[in-house]
Amino acid sequence: MQLYLILAAHCCLTLVDSAPLRTHELTRAVDSAMSLARKILSDIPAAHEACVKATGLTLSSESEHLEYLLSDIGIPAPPLLKSEHLSLDVSLSRIVDGLELHHKLLQEIKELLTSTEELTLLLADITDLSAQVHKMQQLAQIPTESQKTTFPAISPQLSSDYHVQVAIHLCLQQLRSFTHDVFRSLRHIAASN
Repeated sequence: MQLYLILAAHCCLTLVDSAPLRTHELTRAVDSAMSLARKILSDIPAAHEACVKATGLTLSSESEHLEYLLSDIGIPAPPLLKSEHLSLDVSLSRIVDGLELHHKLLQEIKELLTSTEELTLLLADITDLSAQVHKMQQLAQIPTESQKTTFPAISPQLSSDYHVQVAIHLCLQQLRSFTHDVFRSLRHIAASN
């Protein structure tokens, strides 16, 4: 009987001792994710320069005159992350969904481009950040949905080289904006952790 009590006490102490360890691991995972988000933000200009050759489509230019093409091409909007009142599980889930969306869009457009080395590096960074956020979900013991979100293909709407150029331009601008939101969300998670 004493053996069972000692074993039960040991298990309880192990569970109590593992909580600070899990918090420390989560903090390190958030730091790593923030670093990857910064890397994505720094890689976007090089990918844009390598892939977008159409005159007038610069990363810093406003795309208001191209907004109508967003719906014509069928580029879906990413999930919203701008509220600091989102729970940890909702924030991480939306980050994963947005990263998967941008990965799929850029991968699809990549098949239509000739110069893709910089875009390949950016896609690898997106994959790495998505894996890091999945790790954060595991550390926070947040159940993850096993089903993948499906997005409609945009390549049928890309009937000309100009449409391909506009699509990659708009996707990279949208990814940049989304990644800024991801970084802010991660910073909020780090501050509240």
